[in-house]
Amino acid sequence: MFKEILLCIDIQDEASTTKAMDLCIELAGSMGSTLHILTVVPEFGFPLVGQYFPKDTEDKIIEGAKQQLAKLVNKTVPDTIKSRHIVAQGSIYDQILGMADRVNADLIVLTAHRPELKDYLLGPNAARVVRHANCSVTVVR
Repeated sequence: MFKEILLCIDIQDEASTTKAMDLCIELAGSMGSTLHILTVVPEFGFPLVGQYFPKDTEDKIIEGAKQQLAKLVNKTVPDTIKSRHIVAQGSIYDQILGMADRVNADLIVLTAHRPELKDYLLGPNAARVVRHANCSVTVVR
């Protein structure tokens, strides 16, 4: 039984997000789980790169992601399921693994894009999460 489910989505990829969201809603509804929905936005990285953007660009990106994720959650997750939405910034796999620990996740559900030849089995982020997670991981294609 899963009490805490961490769903990790790319809010820009509607097709895979919908499949993973449907699975998690079904699981959370049948088990009475809390659903934590996470999306990760990248950091600008080196100051050399960041200097070419206006100072508030990162804040605007994070705020936009929060609004988009909140809209998605409000539209798709029934009121009967306890949920929260989270926007993190940084390395995708680091943020997923860290958040899984913080929410005491029993299950991580993530989406994976169709593989390219260079990463045929799993993408690099999904593969790292699967290898290093302290709980079960489900990958939805």
